[in-house]
Amino acid sequence: MLSVVIIAKNEEKWIRDALESAKFADELIVIDTGNTDKTNAIAARYKAKIVKYTGPISYSSWRNRGLMEAKGDWLLYLDADERVTPLLKKEILELVKNLDDSVGVYAIPRRNFIFDQEFKHSSQYPDYQKRLYRKSKLKKWVGDLHEEPIYEGELKHIKNPMVHLKKMTLSQMMDKTNRWSDFEARLMIEAHHPPMNIVRFLSAMTREFWKRMIVEMAFLDGSKGIIYAMYQVYSKFVSYAKLWELQQKQPSKTSVIII
Repeated sequence: MLSVVIIAKNEEKWIRDALESAKFADELIVIDTGNTDKTNAIAARYKAKIVKYTGPISYSSWRNRGLMEAKGDWLLYLDADERVTPLLKKEILELVKNLDDSVGVYAIPRRNFIFDQEFKHSSQYPDYQKRLYRKSKLKKWVGDLHEEPIYEGELKHIKNPMVHLKKMTLSQMMDKTNRWSDFEARLMIEAHHPPMNIVRFLSAMTREFWKRMIVEMAFLDGSKGIIYAMYQVYSKFVSYAKLWELQQKQPSKTSVIII
């Protein structure tokens, strides 16, 4: 039995196609993280189990709830803007029949479409995502921002990719950066990140630029690739700038002695 879990918040524009591509599964589960649009109504038409979530806000918590609710022997995590292709569907159905108990998880390659163009650089392909699990092997998800699974067994790779349609404008991407950078800055504070200064800012920005533009060759995706790479540099800067801001609010360690 295969269960598909989709985490959603106001995804009425995208979730129909995600559910349509995953309807071959034995069970569809939608984790409602605060839907106020037609997302749940659309999911109901596909006979999906809708789980209203009101706990801690993090991808790990959402994915763990999906793990708890799923009844299948196999569990596939899918985002609302992702699609299972016919070839991937066929491969998944063959794999879930596999009785090899040594496998814990399959990583699925992902084709990323950004600004209505498929990106093949800037770490956008093959962009393997650990998404298909033997449920008995998946213990839990950890991490408040960049969630990671804890599982038993071997990691293997699937051949056929899923499709990811990142239908966001630059303005929407910047809004997302503004929201999540607050969270990331707080995590760095909790990890006791060294105080930010000019050298650390320049070093962080240089490393990110080098990674995106030189190592990952973002320019090979054309002007859109360059724009996306520079957005990533900007996003990194915002996180560190908010870290600096939080550090300024911390009490000074300098003691003042009054005689």
